[in-house]
Amino acid sequence: MNLTDHPVFASLTPVFLLIALGVLAARRQWIREAAVKDLSNLVFLLLIPALLFRTMSAVHFETLDWRPVLSYFLAAGLLLAASIAWRGFNTRSAVLALAGVFSNMVMIGIILVGLAYGQQGLVTLLTLASVHALILLTSATVVLELAAARETSARGGASPRLLASTWLALKNSLIHPVPLPIVCGLLFAQTGLVLPTVIDKPLQLLGSAFGPIALVLVGVTLGRTPLRGHITPALWITASKNLLLPLMVGLSAWAFGITGLQMTVMVVAAALPIGANVFLLAHRYEVAEELTTASMGLSTMLALLSLTLVMLLLSWLPLTG
Repeated sequence: MNLTDHPVFASLTPVFLLIALGVLAARRQWIREAAVKDLSNLVFLLLIPALLFRTMSAVHFETLDWRPVLSYFLAAGLLLAASIAWRGFNTRSAVLALAGVFSNMVMIGIILVGLAYGQQGLVTLLTLASVHALILLTSATVVLELAAARETSARGGASPRLLASTWLALKNSLIHPVPLPIVCGLLFAQTGLVLPTVIDKPLQLLGSAFGPIALVLVGVTLGRTPLRGHITPALWITASKNLLLPLMVGLSAWAFGITGLQMTVMVVAAALPIGANVFLLAHRYEVAEELTTASMGLSTMLALLSLTLVMLLLSWLPLTG
C-alpha cells in the first residue's frame, strides 16, 4: 500500500488541509475578526446540535459501554492532579494543568474520528464528549475557586463563593450545545421512533456542513494566535496534552480490559489538541491568557505530527483489529 493511501493519512490530510486553508483565510483577511464570532455561533448553535442529535437519535442505552468514560477520566483526572501538584496550588497552575488534559473533541475530534473510524467510532467519541466538559471544567473550576480564595485571603480580601461558582460551571456544562443535543438524541432513540425524512434530511445537511466550516474556523483562530515569547512553556503543556495524556489513557484502557475500536478512539481523543474552553476559563479568571492561547496554537500545529504518530501506532497494534 502506498503510504499516502494509508487510512491514517487519508483521515488526517483533509482535516489539516482545511485548518491550513483557515490559516490562509485569516492571514489574507478573507475572514475578518468581526466575522469569527458569527461563524462560531453558526457552528455551535446550529451545525453541532444538528449533527449530534441526529447521530445519537438511533443509539440505544443498552448498546452503550460506559467503561471508556470511567477509564478516560480516571487517567485525565490523575494527570490534572499531578500537574497541579507539580506547579503548585494556585489559579495559574490550575489553568495550565487543564490545558494539558482538555481535548478539542468537538471542532477537530468529531470530523477526524468520523473519517477514520466511522459511525461506531463516533458513538464512542460522543459518549466521552457528552461528559467531557462537565467533568473537567467543573473539576478545574472547583480547584480555581479554592486557589482564588486562598490567594484573595492571603491579600486580605473577601473570598469568592465556591458553591455559586461550582453551580455555574455545572449549569453551563449541562446547558451547552454539545451535551444537550447528545442527551436529547439518546432520549429520542429510547422511544423507538424514527426521525421522519422531512426532519432527518435537513439535520443531515446541517451536520454535513459542520466539518469543513468548523475546521476552517480552527485555522482562522490559529492564524491569529501569537506564539512569540511563550514557546518553551507552551511546548511543555503541548507535550502533556498531545503525548502524555494519550499514553496514560491507553494504559488506563488496558487496565480496564478495553481493546479494539473503543481503545483506539479513546487514545485518539486524548491525543487531540487543546480545546478552546481552556482559554475561556483563563479569560474568566484573568490568568495565563497569553500562554494558554499560545499553547492552544502550538498544540494544534504539532498535532499533525503527534496525531499521525499516535494513529499509526494504534493501527499497527494487533489489539486494534
